Amino acid sequence: MSQITLATLALGMLMSNKPAAKMPVEESAIKVPAGFSTKVVASGLGSTRHLTVANNGDIYAKLSKFKDGKGIVHLRDTNKDGVADETNYFGDFVGTGIQIYNGFLYASSNSGVNRFKMNDKLEVVDKEHYENIVSGLIDKGRDNAKPFVFDKQSNMYVTIGSWNDACRVPGTGQGMVPCTVLDSAGGIWKYKADQLGQKFQDGKRYITGLKNAVGITWNTKTNSLFATSHGRGFFHDFYPQYYTPKQSAEIPAECLYEIHEGDDGGWPIIYYDQFQNKKILAPEYGGDGKKTAGEKAIDPKVAFPAHLGPNDVLFYTGNQFPAKYKNGAFVAFHGQNSELKKGYFVAFVPFVNNKPSGKWEIFADNFSGIDLAKPTGPIQHRPCGLAQGPDGSLYVADDLGGTIFKISYKK
Repeated sequence: MSQITLATLALGMLMSNKPAAKMPVEESAIKVPAGFSTKVVASGLGSTRHLTVANNGDIYAKLSKFKDGKGIVHLRDTNKDGVADETNYFGDFVGTGIQIYNGFLYASSNSGVNRFKMNDKLEVVDKEHYENIVSGLIDKGRDNAKPFVFDKQSNMYVTIGSWNDACRVPGTGQGMVPCTVLDSAGGIWKYKADQLGQKFQDGKRYITGLKNAVGITWNTKTNSLFATSHGRGFFHDFYPQYYTPKQSAEIPAECLYEIHEGDDGGWPIIYYDQFQNKKILAPEYGGDGKKTAGEKAIDPKVAFPAHLGPNDVLFYTGNQFPAKYKNGAFVAFHGQNSELKKGYFVAFVPFVNNKPSGKWEIFADNFSGIDLAKPTGPIQHRPCGLAQGPDGSLYVADDLGGTIFKISYKK
C-alpha cells in the first residue's frame, strides 16, 4: 500500500492488522447505484487477492497468505443460488495474480508465474502439479506482488514492484543516481505466455518508472496495456522544508496509465501532483514541490487522490450493466485517503471512444464498514481483485475478510 507520513503509516498498519469483526457480512451495507445488488458468494476464504471467473461460473482466487497450507481457492456454485457451496484449496505457493488463458490456469507467486492444465470442463486436471513459466523475479518482501496479464499474441506482462519507496540511498533522504532498482524492478516486464522455464533475464522491460503497478489489464478495444500504480510517500518526513504533513498525506496522485512498449512512468525522478496537474521533480532529485520535470515521462489517463492503493483494474465488456459502463474501467482501491476521508471502494472511470470521458465516480462503497472520518473499529473489507463473470456481473475480492462479492444489475 502507498505510504504517507511515518506516524500515519504506523497507525494504518496497526488498523490493517486487526482481525475483521466476527459478525455476519451484511450485503446491504455495500452501497451501489440504483438497480444494482450485491451478493456475498463466500467469506472467510483467507487473503484473497486477484481472482478470475471461468465461463462455467467457477471462481479461482489467489491468496497472498497460506490457508491450510494452500495458496489458491476454487469456488463452485452447484445449485446456482449465487452462493458457493463447494470450496477447495490447492497450490503450494502464495501471491497475487491469477487468470485463465488458453486452457491453463495461470497463477503467480511473489517471484514468478506458474500454470495448471485445465480440461474442457474448465477444471484443473492435476491440482498437485504445475508448470513454471517464469521464475527468479526479485522479491525483497515489500511491494513484491507479481500480477500479470496477457495480450492477443501470447505475450505475458508481469509487474515487478519496487521495494524502495523513492529509490533513496539507505539511511538518507537522497536519491540513488542512477536508480539501480530500475534494473530489476519498478516496471513491467514482457515474457512469452507459453514458454516454460523462463528466468528474469529472458524477459524484456516493457515499461520502466512505475513504482508498483498492482492493477494491470489488457484493453482489447485499444489493444494496449493499462495499469494503476501506487505512489511514493514520506515527503514531510524527509523534506519538511518543502512539504507540510497535510501535503504529504494528499500527494502524489495514484494514477491510471495507458502503456506502450518503451514508455517511462517517471518514478523515482518525478511524481504526478493532481492539484497542480503537473509532473513534479522529486525532492530526492533536487525538487522542492514546485519544479516540474519529466518531459519524456508519460502522462496519466486518470489521476486519483493519494494513498488509495489501486490494486486492480478491469475494463467492462459485458452486456448486463447499463450502457454507460460498456468499455469503461473499474478500479478496486485497497487503501484510504485523508483528503476524501474515504477509501476501500470500487471506482468507475467512464470511457468514450477508448478515452476517459468525464469524472471518475465511486461505484461500490462502504466495504470498510466504518466511518473513516471518525473510525471507531476495525476495517471490515479491503477491495483488492476484480473479475467479470460470464453473465456480465462484477466480482470483487477482499483480502482482509476473505470475502468475494458479486455485483449484478437488473432493470
